[in-house]
Amino acid sequence: GVGVAMAKAAGYKIALISGRYSPATEYRAKELNIEDVYNGGLNKIIAYEELKKKYNLIDSEIAYVGDDLIDIPVMEKVGIPIAVANAITNVKEISTYITKTAGGYGAFREAVSWIIEQQGRMDEVLKTMKEHILKS
Repeated sequence: GVGVAMAKAAGYKIALISGRYSPATEYRAKELNIEDVYNGGLNKIIAYEELKKKYNLIDSEIAYVGDDLIDIPVMEKVGIPIAVANAITNVKEISTYITKTAGGYGAFREAVSWIIEQQGRMDEVLKTMKEHILKS
C-alpha cells in the first residue's frame, strides 16, 4: 500500500495487469483505489495499448514491473522495464532495474522508490505524502 501511496503522491498512474484472474487482485485494487485493473488476460499487450491510449502516453514514459514470460512483450516496449528479485532470468536480462525484494514482499514499493530517486524527487514526494496524511 505504501508503494501505491508514493506513486500517487508522485503523480504516477497505476494499473494492474494480471495474467490470471483472481478475486484477491480485484479486492486489493479496490482497497488501494486503483481504477485500471486488467485481471485474467494472458496477452498483456492488449491492456498495455489500451492504457497508453487512455492516458495519451508513449512507451518511453512508462515503467512496468514484471516477473515471468508473459510480461516480456510489454517489458520490451516500455521505457523502464523492472524485474522483481524472484523473476525468471529472461525477465531480469531485459530489465533496467532488478529489485532486491521479491514480488509480494515490497518489490513494487522498492521499484517506485527507485524511480522517484532517479528523478530526484524523493523529498518532494515525501512532503506530499506527509501533507496528505495530516489532512486525513
